[in-house]
Amino acid sequence: METVQMTRDEIAARTGRFAQLQPMEFMKNDTTVTQAAKDIILARKLMPVVLERTQSAFGNDAPIYNAAGLTMFISIMPPGQGPCLHAHVKTFETFTVLDGTLEFSLNDDGGQKIVLNQWDTFSCPPGVNRGFRNVGTKDAVLLTVITGGINDRNDIGLPPAIAKQIEAVDPNALEVFKTKMGLRFDAYSKGASTAPSEPPPETGGAPARPALERGQS
Repeated sequence: METVQMTRDEIAARTGRFAQLQPMEFMKNDTTVTQAAKDIILARKLMPVVLERTQSAFGNDAPIYNAAGLTMFISIMPPGQGPCLHAHVKTFETFTVLDGTLEFSLNDDGGQKIVLNQWDTFSCPPGVNRGFRNVGTKDAVLLTVITGGINDRNDIGLPPAIAKQIEAVDPNALEVFKTKMGLRFDAYSKGASTAPSEPPPETGGAPARPALERGQS
């Protein structure tokens, strides 16, 4: 194969320094939505590392662009906090815990649980509702890698019940999430007779329920 030589500038353009990472544009710039509403759908601090130059729900502020469709970001969550159930239409979302303990909830009702500790990894396939929260006593740090297609605004959906949850804490937030982030609330099994009307039981800050620990089944 013929190799390619990189200049210093090209190397710098493909390097992301943790100390220089910026919160996603919406979290950094929006002043119209309460923190309580943001905490329902996003990690408290979400910092893109690699993005495609497309209409991403995560904005367009990252140190590295264009890595064959890969999206990567680092999230930091205080105890009890983490994003709600959501599904990806066509992409895989792979999570590795860099620090702390996170409980993942899976499926439309969030009924399947798995707890990840430092260095554990879970890879969620397309179409599955997933959410997670920090069940530890210190900030949790999570590396997320999205692959299998372009992760744009058309790739993410949330269960209809989450819309009610958002409206309950901030009536203005739902429309902002739809217009500024392109979120839609249509992620549920079409085999069900009706869309779930109630959000899953509140888990933020509550004691962790029985979960699948490492090495258990």
